[in-house]
Amino acid sequence: MNPESVYEFTLPVFIKMLGGLKGVLKKAGEHGLDEATLLNDKLAEDMFPLVKQVQVATDNAKGCAARLSGTENPKFEDTETTLAELDARIDKTVEYLKTFTKESFAGAEQVQATFPYFPGKFMPGFDYAREYAIPNFFFHVATAYAIVRKNGVQVGKADYINGLPLQDL
Repeated sequence: MNPESVYEFTLPVFIKMLGGLKGVLKKAGEHGLDEATLLNDKLAEDMFPLVKQVQVATDNAKGCAARLSGTENPKFEDTETTLAELDARIDKTVEYLKTFTKESFAGAEQVQATFPYFPGKFMPGFDYAREYAIPNFFFHVATAYAIVRKNGVQVGKADYINGLPLQDL
């Protein structure tokens, strides 16, 4: 796989899905729920609450971009306590992702992606993107969506997917 493919299968997908997540959170805000209760709600007791799901999704997207491009991953403090602050975090993440080009990913498939929680181990960049970054990102975005849906907000698959590139036959 070439670096252009690694780029195409990560950053544009992250940007699109983060746009969908913004829309889901916007609908949640318009639903009249108590924000603190919503942001701290979980699907199960041993899972992260909504606020952390959004934080981890954005961290995964920016971390992937940084690892695969060999650049410094910006640190975002996890201090959000409102939907507006989560919206701003998503915006900041998307702005960061948009600073990359296909050329930024030269050699991305061969990068040795390392993690502090897997000491002494690495994944080649392509495997990292396919086996970890993309699935982990989608897990947290889908879980955030599910928490919002669980709270009675009328969101559906179209909100989650955030549009399709359909063309006329």
